[in-house]
Amino acid sequence: MLNFIKKFHSSAHFLNDIRCLSITAMFVALSVALTLSGISIKISSEIKISFDFLSYAGIAVLFGPVISMIAGVCIDILGYFAGNFTMGGYFIGYTLTALLSGLIYGVFLYDFTVKKQNKFNKILRIVLCKTFINIFCNIFLNTFWLTKFYGLSLVAILPLRIAKNIILLPFECIILYFAVEFFLKIKSRYIINKIQ
Repeated sequence: MLNFIKKFHSSAHFLNDIRCLSITAMFVALSVALTLSGISIKISSEIKISFDFLSYAGIAVLFGPVISMIAGVCIDILGYFAGNFTMGGYFIGYTLTALLSGLIYGVFLYDFTVKKQNKFNKILRIVLCKTFINIFCNIFLNTFWLTKFYGLSLVAILPLRIAKNIILLPFECIILYFAVEFFLKIKSRYIINKIQ
């Protein structure tokens, strides 16, 4: 529990650092651009791997849960306004999901270190992180918001959303693993030495 609180305390220190804010702003802009451009790998007509979750992961690895939660809210709200012509009305439920996603990424990915973390533990935390995101945020919360906001039938859409997230999970975990390795190298070379 103490380690959990330390993550938030350490992450909150980045709030007054201009480098953190500028790097986070670039990740937020990248996520919005990736979402609106629709860049993805199509596995089938209904199933595709999008890469906007890598922005969450990058922010979480570099700056922790406080910054990644704030960034999640910014990504959702800016994404809504940037794509307003195609996205319909604003719904706060999706912003809550983005906030929770930032929290999960931050809690699981923040305190990795290049030298201390053994490979099995790193892989386990990455898989658990993406599994929590897919189950709680994608399957449960977003499905619930779809039923409330669009009036869709839960019985009709839930099996499809479960199948989609289960199929995508291994691919997303592999992509996330290599992304985390990349972000850790950036953190060890540039961020830790210059910010802390």
